[in-house]
This record gives sequence, C-alpha cells and structure tokens, in this order.
Amino acid sequence: MKERQRRGFRIRRGERPRPVLHLLPNLFTLMGLAAGMTGMRFALDGRWQLAVGLIIAAVVFDGLDGRSARILGLQSRLGEQLDSLADFLSFGVAPAFIVYLWTLHEVRGAGWALAMIFASCMALRLARFNAEIDGAPKPRWTLYYFKGVPAPCAAGLVLLPVVLSFELGDGFLRSWGLNAGMVLFVALMMVSTIPTFSIKRLRVSPDWVLPTLVLGMVVIVFLATNTWAMLGLMGLAYLLSLPVSWVMAKRMRGRETALPAEADAAPPPPADAEADAGTARIVPYDKRPRA
Repeated sequence: MKERQRRGFRIRRGERPRPVLHLLPNLFTLMGLAAGMTGMRFALDGRWQLAVGLIIAAVVFDGLDGRSARILGLQSRLGEQLDSLADFLSFGVAPAFIVYLWTLHEVRGAGWALAMIFASCMALRLARFNAEIDGAPKPRWTLYYFKGVPAPCAAGLVLLPVVLSFELGDGFLRSWGLNAGMVLFVALMMVSTIPTFSIKRLRVSPDWVLPTLVLGMVVIVFLATNTWAMLGLMGLAYLLSLPVSWVMAKRMRGRETALPAEADAAPPPPADAEADAGTARIVPYDKRPRA
C-alpha cells in the first residue's frame, strides 16, 4: 500500500523534464516586460531615444512570444495571463509615463490624470480581449480586423510625437496640448469597437509577391539607415489607415449580412418543374423516350 502511495505521489508530483526551448515564449514575454520597465528608467534620466527604443523592443518581443508559442505548440493559460500583464506594463504604463515626463508634467495633475486614463484604458482593453478569447463564435469578417486599436499599436501612436521630434525637433511636437489630445484619442480608440486592420490573415496574391518583397526590403533598409524617420512615417500611415479600415470593415460586414438574406429570399422552384422532376424519377427505364 505504501509503495502504491509512493508511486502515486511520484506520478502526481513528478513531471518529465521540459526542453529549454519550451521556455522560450515566456522568456520573450519577460524580456518585453524588462524592456518596458527599463524604458521608464531611461525616461527618468531624460534619455528619450533609449526610452522609446526599448518600447519598440518590447513590441518586437511581444510578437516573438506569441509566434514562438504557436510554432512550438506551447500555448497555455499561464502564457496568456503573463502576456497580458507584460503588455499592460510595456504598452500601457511605460508609454504613459514617458509622455508624462516628456511634456504632460507641465500641466501637473491634469497631465497625470491623462496618463492614468491611458493606462486604465489599456487594462480594460486587455481584460476585454481575455474575456472574449473563449466567447461565442464571431462573424467571418472579424477575422481580418481588431476591435479597437491593439496594445502595441496604441503604444506606438501615443509615442508618435516623441518619435517625430527626433527628426523634426521639439517645437509644436512637444507641446502638452498636442500630446494630451493624442493620449486621450488613443485611449478611447483602444476601448472602442471600431474595426482596425489586422495583418494576421493578410494574404498576398501571386502577382504581388515580388513587389511586396521589394517593398519589405526598402522598409528594412530605411529602418536601418533612417530609423526614426521611417518609424514616424509608419506611425502616420497607421494613423491614416484607421478611417480606411472602418469603411472597408463596414462594406465587408454588409456583404456577409446580405448573403444569407439573398439565400432566404431566393424564389422556390415552379410547381410544374417539381412535378416533372418527380415524374422523371418514377418512369421506368424501358419506357423513357429514346433519342
């Protein structure tokens, strides 16, 4: 009996050693969290380029953790919750803190309130996302769009004036009014239901493979040689894509809604045709008219 209990205890408590590679997704997540926290530290020292660069690094790590988990088949509830906590800090708290130290501190309490609003909206967005993971089935068109602005894009948008100032100088870009408006706009967009583009299911037709590769190489070259200018252009392009995505999603939703309605409204076949069809099924083969 004791031997059985000991064996049972070993079976329950003992687990087979996992390959180090299985730790990779959560390691990427923790590296993203560390990048966000370190960005806040550099913002305290006024080293803005390093602070923003570390938020961008957190975006990269956020993409790597999800991709590696899917490739290795290691998706788990622990990884989902850890990813949400890291996203809240790296894309909610850290960007708001950087913008506050950069310019919003000029309006003191109001600036801090805006920073808290942004972080709170980030928490609400992530909570909504987690709650809808195992929810009811969604229409097909939603597979191509996010609901509101996703967390990494929100961090990039709220830091867009800071990025542009690295190339164009401070001036108007560092005014508290512009940044307050941007923080409030992005915060509301995060918790909105406005559809925004998702590249997860983006497909490239065979005719556009080579042009897409060339465009990708151009973007990579400019990111390597004119990093801040290219990041600023990418942020502006995404900002301009928001109304376009809303219009395209509305059209796609309308088409999907119209298809079932057209099927229901299709007229039934004529009664004579049904009678003829039924007659044709019961006529013996040897009595059918021959050609």
